[in-house]
Amino acid sequence: MDKRELRCGFTTGTCAAVAAKAAAAMLLMGNQLQHMKLMTPKGTEADLPLFHVVIKPDKVWCAVKKDAGDDPDVTDGALIYASVELFDETGEGASPAGCSFVREKTGEFGQLILTASEGVGRVTKPGLSSPVGYPAINPVPRTMIFDEVDEVRRAADYKGALLICIWIPEGRELAEKTFNSKLGIMGGLSILGTTGIVKPMSEEALTATISLELHMKAVAGVKRVILTPGNYGESFIKEQLNLPVGEGVTISNFIRQSCTMVKEEGFEQILFVGHIGKLIKVAGGVENTHSRYGDRRMEVLWDCAREFLDTDKKEVILRSNTMETAAGILEEMGVLKPVMSEVVNRIKAYMTEWTGGIPVEVITFSNTLGILSMTPDALKMIEQ
Repeated sequence: MDKRELRCGFTTGTCAAVAAKAAAAMLLMGNQLQHMKLMTPKGTEADLPLFHVVIKPDKVWCAVKKDAGDDPDVTDGALIYASVELFDETGEGASPAGCSFVREKTGEFGQLILTASEGVGRVTKPGLSSPVGYPAINPVPRTMIFDEVDEVRRAADYKGALLICIWIPEGRELAEKTFNSKLGIMGGLSILGTTGIVKPMSEEALTATISLELHMKAVAGVKRVILTPGNYGESFIKEQLNLPVGEGVTISNFIRQSCTMVKEEGFEQILFVGHIGKLIKVAGGVENTHSRYGDRRMEVLWDCAREFLDTDKKEVILRSNTMETAAGILEEMGVLKPVMSEVVNRIKAYMTEWTGGIPVEVITFSNTLGILSMTPDALKMIEQ
């Protein structure tokens, strides 16, 4: 049976730009609209319906419903609002309630002011694409909003200033399901998108998130970074190592790629922490631990254990269903400690090579047995 092609959607940036363009058109041209079109940076036309249209003599607002396609995006279905109002360029009444942070564009047709209020996050840490104190409206969406409103203004031959405000009523609540607070974006969602199109979650999107989080830490002056593949590692960092979850960067399956990012950002040390089920693959030199690249966990484990066990034990290891089971068997055989020491030392060697020589310490654990092993200087790095 053929696989259904996943449906793309539109970014929050596209939704905000469509809503702003529609509001400007209704304000300056006087007609109530039911939908609005624009061309995304990707070259795909967006023709989106409008919701909750309100028209007043000097101000219009409306909403566009976010459609993320088949991407599991927490913002899918959220209403992205935009208002456009006539604005006195002298600055009188320039800051509507909740719209304290302002972006401006001035051209031959006068001034455009872009603000954000309820549900749009505010940047609190350096290193993002918007300065500290500004709304989290990324450069491409910002340009889209300005360009689309400016296009309407020119078509209407209106040369006065306009005030544009973006808000998302559900934004604060939805943001709790995102990485925003970890990145230093507080109080709501980001207005995002470089192409205007949402592709179903891809490796590119995941690695971009990892890269951004590492960049944020580097900008903040962090020199030692904790990497962990997933949720088990995050919990272990918090509950067993007594370190804030925010200290760690979740890198999913992208082990070698994350090592390259760490090198590029100039970090000086890495602490790699993870469940043995994931980390055993790295001990075999596996650069991406996703199952589609193969599952050689037990083969790698046996290669680490062969020095400490007779060959007749090989099939017992290879037949183990999980690494938890295999670790229990090794403990019963009395060789768990030396085998796991070999595992973490191999991981350290590979990751040190992938980072170009940055010192790496490793801790691996199981859910049933706790810490299985760590490289010699791991505790020293935790103390630091």
